[in-house]
Amino acid sequence: MNQTILLSLFFVCLMTSCTVFYRTVRYGGADIDDYNVFPTYDLNVNEYKFHFTKSDYKLFDTLDVNWDYQGITYHNLDSLLENTSTRAFLIIKNDSIIYENYFRGYKREDISTVFSVSKSVTSLLIGIAIDEGYISSVNDPVTKYISELKHADPMFDKLTIKDLLDMRSGIKFNEDYSFNPFSKIARLYYGRNQFSLVKRLTFECEPGTRQEYQSISTAILGIVIEKATKQNFAKYFDDKVWKPLAMENTAKWSLDDKKHQSAKAYGGLSISAIDLAKIGQLYLNDGKYNNTQIVSAKWVEETLTPNVYNDGYQSQWYSFCGNGLDSTGNKYFNDSITAQKAWQVRYAKKYPYYEVSQVRKVDWNKKQQKKYWSLSRDNYWKLSIYTNQYYALGIMKQILFIDPAKKTIIVRLGDRSDFDNYTDLLYKINKKL
Repeated sequence: MNQTILLSLFFVCLMTSCTVFYRTVRYGGADIDDYNVFPTYDLNVNEYKFHFTKSDYKLFDTLDVNWDYQGITYHNLDSLLENTSTRAFLIIKNDSIIYENYFRGYKREDISTVFSVSKSVTSLLIGIAIDEGYISSVNDPVTKYISELKHADPMFDKLTIKDLLDMRSGIKFNEDYSFNPFSKIARLYYGRNQFSLVKRLTFECEPGTRQEYQSISTAILGIVIEKATKQNFAKYFDDKVWKPLAMENTAKWSLDDKKHQSAKAYGGLSISAIDLAKIGQLYLNDGKYNNTQIVSAKWVEETLTPNVYNDGYQSQWYSFCGNGLDSTGNKYFNDSITAQKAWQVRYAKKYPYYEVSQVRKVDWNKKQQKKYWSLSRDNYWKLSIYTNQYYALGIMKQILFIDPAKKTIIVRLGDRSDFDNYTDLLYKINKKL
């Protein structure tokens, strides 16, 4: 290797830290088996295990999913999933398993990293910490619990736990999954000291003023939990969730470093599909498991009430949203009054949560131009309908989908997303249950 290349590598290491550079070059982007990359807090098999009952529900023998993928229309769910990168697909209704299948050598006891589904689990721990009195309110500034941040950017004094939960931190942090050694997400994901990174953060705007999805927000929530409870984050999860829910397999929570042992609260949980479903069951049961209140029903309700002013994202969970249509099936409206009327006529009784918003549209194709000729080319009004269904979502479409009305839980884990609208597939299946 010539001297120029060696010098270049040396300076890159200095600028990004050798660990980040080495890990980014070696591992590239995130992978569903990344629990093998990092030191981990290991969650052991419980002595007492809860098992869902297996239903003799026969719907999937005849259910037509009618799903187009790569130029083929699939009618059978098994055949569709077999041709994707799905590892596990699980459907539970009324506390009974009605569909469970694993693909490409994956088994029920196998774990995989669920990435940002971990954020929703971190939200659960925030709720438990509030119930136990460790955190007095989501409106508390983070500096109340992380005193070190009093000496960092002064804007931290205005940053609340609620801002972090709703991704309205105002922090300067680009969620760039290209994972180059210079990106902040790479430094967070592959770095050895995430708290050190947090203390060096600056702000783009005042907290609470703008929504921007950022993993660093959940990383700070994880630190808040550790500082407030004076316990290791993963150990707190072990004691308050893992053991009480009688999980049946092992799991791991990735740490930044063996020395610091700070859990990756934003994306480090590796768990089996069946055990992830038990967290869904906890929310379906208003925070109760086996007659024990794990987290308050109030926290569950507040977490899952759609925040239409935050794009249906609240407390690290997504509310399922669809486009409102008028009586002719049109989803574009000339003005807000027409969109509002469509909600009142078609949706008001069933869906009380909605938002009417004006959106710029500059990429009309010829078909759209012909159909919507009466609309302005650049602007239209959109009606967003928020349902009582909600989900946790990780990259590559790790999904925990929950419908309280139908008492259903759907879990999808896989190596890639395959197609962007996995949530639509889950919604379509759930609608037929």
